[in-house]
Amino acid sequence: MEAGLPVKLALRYPLVMGTVLALMAVAVLLMSGQPAIAKLAASGYALAVAAYLSVGMVRRLRTGHWGIDILAVTAIVSTVLVGEFIASMIIVLMLAGGTALEDYAAGRAKGELSALLERVPQTAHRERTGAVTNGAVTNGADTNAVPNGTATSGGIPNGGGDNGAHEDVAATDVRVGDILLVKPGEVVPLDGVLLSDAGTFDESSLTGESLPVERSAGEGIMSGTVNGEAAVRIRVTAVLEDSQYSRIVALVKEASESRAPMVRLADRYAIPFTAFAYALGAIAWIVSGSPTRFAEVLVVATPCPLLIAAPVAFLGGMSQAAKSGIIVKYAGVLEQLGKVRTAAFDKTGTLTYGRPSLVAVVTTDAMGQDELLRLAGSAEQYSSHVLAASVMEAATSRDLRFETASEALEHATHGVRAVFDGLEVVVGKPSFVAEYAPGVVETDLHSGQLAIYVGVGGVYVGALVMSDPLRAEARRTLAELSALGVTETVMLTGDALATARHIAAEVGLTDVRAECLPPDKVEAVRSLKRRPVMMVGDGVNDAPVLAVADVGIAMGARGSTAAGESADVVIILDDLSKAAQAVRIGQRTVRVAMQSIWIGIVLSVGLMVAAAAGYVPAIAGALSQELVDLATILNALRSLSPGRHTAPPAGQEEPSTSAITRTVLR
Repeated sequence: MEAGLPVKLALRYPLVMGTVLALMAVAVLLMSGQPAIAKLAASGYALAVAAYLSVGMVRRLRTGHWGIDILAVTAIVSTVLVGEFIASMIIVLMLAGGTALEDYAAGRAKGELSALLERVPQTAHRERTGAVTNGAVTNGADTNAVPNGTATSGGIPNGGGDNGAHEDVAATDVRVGDILLVKPGEVVPLDGVLLSDAGTFDESSLTGESLPVERSAGEGIMSGTVNGEAAVRIRVTAVLEDSQYSRIVALVKEASESRAPMVRLADRYAIPFTAFAYALGAIAWIVSGSPTRFAEVLVVATPCPLLIAAPVAFLGGMSQAAKSGIIVKYAGVLEQLGKVRTAAFDKTGTLTYGRPSLVAVVTTDAMGQDELLRLAGSAEQYSSHVLAASVMEAATSRDLRFETASEALEHATHGVRAVFDGLEVVVGKPSFVAEYAPGVVETDLHSGQLAIYVGVGGVYVGALVMSDPLRAEARRTLAELSALGVTETVMLTGDALATARHIAAEVGLTDVRAECLPPDKVEAVRSLKRRPVMMVGDGVNDAPVLAVADVGIAMGARGSTAAGESADVVIILDDLSKAAQAVRIGQRTVRVAMQSIWIGIVLSVGLMVAAAAGYVPAIAGALSQELVDLATILNALRSLSPGRHTAPPAGQEEPSTSAITRTVLR
């Protein structure tokens, strides 16, 4: 295996291996007393490399991209012309080695992204039909109870055999509703709901949280997490391609293949840097009277550290984001995040938890509470709005049976109209219901409450008062965004103005746009003056506005696939504070990239001045550039770390919530 290593290196870095072999040949010729042949060989090889580099340089110049590669080519040619053939070989080696160093740094920066891709589940332990009865695993006539699916000596000892109660199948063959056994230490293959009484899971690969997370029966389990010490049972809620982990993997693949606009950020400084190098070299030549001085200046002006800094920093920033449960689809998005000045938010499911519960049923004399709720639930069967599920759940909890509609039509963001045996039922906003049932009276609401109005047979019959509380982390998120320089915050919601104002006042938003249709949200974002604009949403109706925002962020834990596909950033946890963290990571990444570039510029300029004064010979200058490369890379790799954490402002305590949010806000 070791014998094949040079071959592998030669295939991956042919210029590096070729230059090393050429240097060895030149050294042999010099030691053999053949300096003229050595000079000819070295000069010919260096000029060949310069010609190769010139081809790419000319192509970029034709497309209007002025780069600083021209300095490297000029440095090689000038050292050959003045007879510094060893220096020219070292410059070639430095340029080739810079590519290898960049690959190493990029590999380290991609570590978190690669870790996600390597853990894709392939198989699952599916319960055989009839193998589970009342939570026990059966084996023919002999029933070994496994209480709540946890491992016992009679059932699944220490994650071992299960007496044939389960079959190993490809994860792609599992369907929604199947029951899976997840053994100790195994990766959860698909999204599901925990059937066991309790379980402990390691979510660090998805969320970055180092401590195990406890889950209880009925809670959702994300694919990609690692089960703890006891076997558990889950009921599958999404097939493999729709499971959270598969969606994350797809996003990571897309992200890892992207390139940031700042990958060639040093090109912004190309013209002044190149002009300065040529001018300084020319002055040194004129003052000293030696063309060698010109070559010595250009040797230390080679652009390797500048070209390496930005891509390494951006890969590190994407890796840090992925480790925190934030998938950035394109590296260039980090640059936009770092400059965000306005943040717009959807309300339901974004600023609030999106799980409204029924508080009260307000009725007129025309109908009783249960009948109003039953008819409203029957109509909401035909709505995709997030509130529809809450209305249906409230009706089901009272054992109310739904009717089947002969006609049903949902009016996006307004409400739904359905007909049951000739009886028209309209559910939704007051203005929408009033079109079919005059006399709508808006209900008084407390903070955090909203009302769904109901009309039956052309008569207004009452309203359902729901409560969708503000997220525990919402105030802190807005405070952090303000501290990060996001000066304008806007709510864009389809809800009534009164409800929207309640939430806006609690969270501290600077502007409210209520009763918005999807096109209204799009127009609102386009009209915002302070840019770039970041939009955070989670629903299907947020997909258009996420697409048109400068940076679209989708709450992906429970949000729609359409929203995730339209967004530039997907937060894979049900945690709004990750939006502020994404901005913080973007700012830090850009800052580290710029610092690294300026480190390269300052060190190179210092060496150029010293070379112009005659203190840095060509060979020493070429070798010193490797140290500049190393300093630049090490600084760029700082983007892998989170940096300083901004503590919550005074009076804003860390939230204490259940499920995922409780464990990741640290």
